[in-house]
Amino acid sequence: MALGFERERERMVVEQLEARGIHDSAVLAAIRNVPRHRFVAPALCGRAYDDTPLPIGERQTISQPYMVALMTEAIGVHGGEHVLEVGTGSGYQAAVLAELGVRVLTLERLPDLAAHARALLGALGYLDRVTVEVADGTLGRSAGAPYDAILVTAAAPQIPRPLIAQLAPHGCLVLPMGEEDLQSLVRLRRGREGLVEEYLGECRFVKLLGSYGWEDP
Repeated sequence: MALGFERERERMVVEQLEARGIHDSAVLAAIRNVPRHRFVAPALCGRAYDDTPLPIGERQTISQPYMVALMTEAIGVHGGEHVLEVGTGSGYQAAVLAELGVRVLTLERLPDLAAHARALLGALGYLDRVTVEVADGTLGRSAGAPYDAILVTAAAPQIPRPLIAQLAPHGCLVLPMGEEDLQSLVRLRRGREGLVEEYLGECRFVKLLGSYGWEDP
């Protein structure tokens, strides 16, 4: 079965990532090294490498593999950086970042998801590079700032202002932003003349809830 998962993971990288323009060799290597099937429920293991997000409980999802790769490539980290992730979810994105050799602080508002992700990341040997905390991610974590990069893995109606304040000079913030049902993936780079905004395509994420996100229903 392990060999089967390795074959499925390689097929995912070739057909879903490389074929769509993900070319960063470090990102591709990181994704090849992370056992995505460990980050979904046992009943969904057979779909772990499909080209789709999957439910992980608490009305949350593990993102589509291509979107994880695109967001990871977009922040341009390759080792030694300090990264803030807003929305731990299953822990898969944090594991991919850890494979790149960065230090990750990942914030999750749902305690059960945070606990599960922390346990799994520990079992896979990532807790030397990843810290999981329960918090309102839209507020960031000022005590750990500044961050070389910030990834937001849920859809925001606007850019959370605290995250901008916590971004390092020449840092990069990537987030999905827009309406509830359809967003644009936005990259903001901090430079000498302020923030430069780029659009990387349409996307669909679950809503970012919190003080600077959508209201909790």
